[in-house]
Amino acid sequence: MQSSLTSALADLAARTDALLVAPVLGDPDNRVGLVLGAVGIRESAERVVVAAVQQARSEGTSWQAIGDALGVTRQAAFQRYGRPTDPRTGEPMNTTPLAEAAPIAASVIDDLTGGRWDAVTSRFDTAMQTGLSEDALAAAWAQIVGLAGSYEGRGDTEATRTADITVTNTPLRFEAGDYVARIAFRDDRTIAGLHILNPELA
Repeated sequence: MQSSLTSALADLAARTDALLVAPVLGDPDNRVGLVLGAVGIRESAERVVVAAVQQARSEGTSWQAIGDALGVTRQAAFQRYGRPTDPRTGEPMNTTPLAEAAPIAASVIDDLTGGRWDAVTSRFDTAMQTGLSEDALAAAWAQIVGLAGSYEGRGDTEATRTADITVTNTPLRFEAGDYVARIAFRDDRTIAGLHILNPELA
């Protein structure tokens, strides 16, 4: 584990050094070079955090202590950096969300807020198709609008993976309140769950 952390730190140092000398040694016509270098540093810094968390866990540090250090709950720390084992197979679980989860969620929300109920329900998996009709979806949306007023826009989507499902959370702004759209996607991109939640519950 120490070697992973050392390697991640060395990569971060090399990227930082490259960015520091870029104004002198870099191509002056490459105006996005500094931005790309900074993005590389951010990615390297995240790898340092991952390696540090893995080392701390291997040495017996609790998820509570790690969460406290990261400024998040122990569950949030585990969901981001943990390596859960699938109890069905004994193999490490895939914890990487669908790559396209955010734009897919945005598309579903755009259909929902645009009143295209059939476009939303056509994405449902079998269980959702059985449990939530177009009429019921429309009625649920009308209830939200009745409570918070007209829909005004959405924020950035966050995606996490839980077992076989990618869960997205997208802030929604209404004229008199805020909600969160929580959508669960299967790997085939069908919708396994759709909830509009009060932000405190999300």
